[in-house]
Amino acid sequence: DFLPLKCDACGEVFCKDHIRYDDHKCSSAYKKNVQVPVCPLCHTPIPVQKGEIPDIVVGAHIDKDCKYNPAQQKIFTNKCVKPGCKRKEMMKLVCEQCGGSFCIKHRHPLDHDCKGSSQPISKA
Repeated sequence: DFLPLKCDACGEVFCKDHIRYDDHKCSSAYKKNVQVPVCPLCHTPIPVQKGEIPDIVVGAHIDKDCKYNPAQQKIFTNKCVKPGCKRKEMMKLVCEQCGGSFCIKHRHPLDHDCKGSSQPISKA
């Protein structure tokens, strides 16, 4: 069956088997068929020249030019809010009384001079 489909690049009419740019060798495909892949590691757009395969270009970028360094990832991002303490923890340790985020050393209300409720939550 012939269902007329109009190419959005060149404006010619084709059947479903020849509507793709490559199938009818569209001379205006460069106007529409633009791909800019992004590196999955450093999230940088990678320029791809006409006729190049994006996967190969991104692979070459990862092998040579990629700025991604797993050692530079910040793991310890939760800073203790006790004045004078500069420790950071991987996980957020929140005080149930005052709601502040503390390090392991200052996580208990008695260890950080808690200003929350005056009643302790537990008898321990």
